[in-house]
Amino acid sequence: MAERMLKFVSVARKTPEKREAEVRTGDFHEIYADFIEAKAKEQASRCSQCGIPFCQTHCPLHNNIPDWLRMTAEGRLQEAYELSQATSALPEVCGRICPQDRLCEGSCVIEQSGHGTVTIGSVERYINDKAWEMGWVKPLAPLHERPQSVGIIGSGPAGLAAADGLRARGFQVTVYDRHDRAGGLLIYGIPGFKLEKEVVERRTRRLAEGGVEFRLDFEVGGQASLDELRARHDAILICTGVYKARELTAPGAGSKGVVKALDYLIASNKTGLGDVVPEFESGELNATDKDVVVIGGGDTAMDCVRTAVRQGARSVTCLYRRDKANMPGSMREVSNAEEEGVKFEWLAAPRSILGEAGGAAGVRAVRMRLGSPDASGRQTPEETPGSDFDIPADLVIKALGFDPEDLPGLFGAPELKVSRWGTIRADFKTMMTSLDGVFAAGDIVRGASLVVWAIRDGRDAVDAITAYLEAKAPALAAAE
Repeated sequence: MAERMLKFVSVARKTPEKREAEVRTGDFHEIYADFIEAKAKEQASRCSQCGIPFCQTHCPLHNNIPDWLRMTAEGRLQEAYELSQATSALPEVCGRICPQDRLCEGSCVIEQSGHGTVTIGSVERYINDKAWEMGWVKPLAPLHERPQSVGIIGSGPAGLAAADGLRARGFQVTVYDRHDRAGGLLIYGIPGFKLEKEVVERRTRRLAEGGVEFRLDFEVGGQASLDELRARHDAILICTGVYKARELTAPGAGSKGVVKALDYLIASNKTGLGDVVPEFESGELNATDKDVVVIGGGDTAMDCVRTAVRQGARSVTCLYRRDKANMPGSMREVSNAEEEGVKFEWLAAPRSILGEAGGAAGVRAVRMRLGSPDASGRQTPEETPGSDFDIPADLVIKALGFDPEDLPGLFGAPELKVSRWGTIRADFKTMMTSLDGVFAAGDIVRGASLVVWAIRDGRDAVDAITAYLEAKAPALAAAE
C-alpha cells in the first residue's frame, strides 16, 4: 500500500478537464470530462489512508471512501465499484451532484494540511461509470422471493434507493409517481449539464428489469387514495419530496413573467428530453433573448441561472440577500456560474417587481447588511436605507426554497399527521408515520435537503420496513 498511496506530497490535486465556458454554454451536456484510468489511479493514490477517515464520517451514506480509493489506485476497479455500490444505490449520481466541497472533500485531512483534497467525487463517478461500461452492474436478482409487497409513493432519490434495497431483499415493489418518467428531481429538477438523464434512466431500467413495477402518471388521491394503496400493499413508503414553492412577498409578484423555479426547470428538462412543452414554446418558461433575474441563493437558483445562460438569455443576474460566504448553494456551482457570465448581486433583496401585471419589466432591489445572529446562528439581513436600485428583467424566477404540499389533503388521509412545518411526522427510529404500516423518508420528513440525504433515508427505510414486515410474518422471515 505504501508504494501506491500517500502520494499527496508529490502529486498535485487534479480534477477532470472542464470544458471552456464559451463552449459548454452552447449545450446542456455535462461540463466535466471523465478521468482516464491512469489519472483516476493517480488521484486516488493521493489519499493519506488516515486512521480516522473524516471523509467517510462526513458522508451521509458513510461510504467506504479510503478503501475504494486504495482499490482504484491499485487497479482493482471492479472491487472498488462493488464496495462503492454496497453503501449507495446511486453512486454515479452522487459523484456528479453531491456538494463534495461541503461533505467528503471538505473534510479531507490533506485538504486541511494545505495539499488540496483528494478528488473523491470525480473518482466515484469514474469507477461507477466504468462499471456500467464493463458490464459489472448486474440486474437485480433476489436470492429469495417474498410474497409481501411494498408500495412506494415517489420515484425520486429516496424512492429509488428504497426500491433497490427492498427488491434486492425479495419484496414485491411498486413505485407510484405523478410524472411520466421515473426519477423525480433527478430527471426533472436537475439540469443535464450537472446530471445527464441517461445516468438516471439506466438505473430505473435496471430496477424495472429486476422486477420493480413503475406506475407513472399516477396521482395518489386521484387514481387511488392512500387507504386504497394500503389495502393493495403490506407496507407503504412515502417519498414525495417537497415541491411547493415559497412565494415572493413583494408588490408585483403576481405579474406575468414571474415564475417558479421548478416550473422553469421542468419545462427546460422536458424540452431537452424531446417533449413539446407549450409554456416553453410560447416563451413563458423560456429565457431566450430575455433579461433574467433569479431570486435566491441555493443550488436550485444556480441551476436556474446556468439554464438561462444556455437558453440564450440577454443577461442573467442572481439576487441574494446575504453575502457570498453565507450562500447555501455549492461554491463550485457559484464558480461555474460566474465563469459562464452570471452576474451576482450579493447582499441585495427584491423590494418590488416593476412593470405592469401583463408583463414584468424589472426588479427594484435594496441593498442589505448582515446584522445580529438569529435563532439559527446566521446573521439576519437588514435593509440599508436609501439603497434602492433597479435591474431590468423580462423573466423573474423565484428560487426561494420549497415547502411540503398538503399530503393529508391530497392523499385523502386526514389522519396522516404532519409537523407544524407541514412535513410528515415519522418516528425517528422506525420511520413509521401515524398510520400503521405507512413509512416516510427523504425531504418529506426532513425538509428540503441534499440528494445524498434522501438516498440515505431511502436506505434506512429498507431496514425499517423489513423489520416491520418480518415481525408481522415471522414464519416467512424464518424461512429466508
